[in-house]
Amino acid sequence: MAGAASKRIAIRNRLLAGLPSKEYARILPCLTSVTLKPGQVLYEPGEVMRAAYFLETAIVSILSVAENGASIEVSVVGDEGVIGIPIVLQTGGLPYRIIVQAPGSAWRMKAEVLRQEFDRCGALHKQVLHYVHALIVVLSQSGACNRFHTVQQRLCRWLLTSEDRARSNQIQSTQELLSQMLGVNRGSASLAASALQQKGIISYRRGRITVRDRSALEAAACECYRVVKGEFDRFFRP
Repeated sequence: MAGAASKRIAIRNRLLAGLPSKEYARILPCLTSVTLKPGQVLYEPGEVMRAAYFLETAIVSILSVAENGASIEVSVVGDEGVIGIPIVLQTGGLPYRIIVQAPGSAWRMKAEVLRQEFDRCGALHKQVLHYVHALIVVLSQSGACNRFHTVQQRLCRWLLTSEDRARSNQIQSTQELLSQMLGVNRGSASLAASALQQKGIISYRRGRITVRDRSALEAAACECYRVVKGEFDRFFRP
């Protein structure tokens, strides 16, 4: 028990961290620590999920990919969540590409174990349902955001979300990645980033973005960031 308690202190995933000690201790042996690499594809569209990933320091993007190869981010997952909701919903997979945006650590759990734990209808079941609710808000808000807000506003939202997940003002990103996440060409992504850099809100150099003025970034972002963050903070402790 002492070993489990000491290891629990190191757990960063907000979904797992919210579990009662008894339930946490039961699932701890079923978790395997893994390191995810940048650009690593966890799942391709329609692929059956054989394992779930409770993210810690890694950040993962869920991308909608068009037939012409263009892509846009529909959701980003960090230490607040898990890759593997189709497992508990018994739908197999998603019609999206799931790719590692920023490298880091995660806890992997076999699909059958997650289903068994979910079917117990205990604390993990409740946490996962709360997360599903938050994901619905994310996806709904993303649709509205992509329709009504400018590229610069959406970039600010993406930067704030990425900074929250990384827990650092240093964000690894290239122009190509930004264009993929925002669903625009590289020129539009570069113009939006340059405008923020000229205002002193961010600095951008060699694939790394540094947030210089968080307050100004929040002011420049659309309301979508606050809506989504509010839902996650309502159910999962920061």
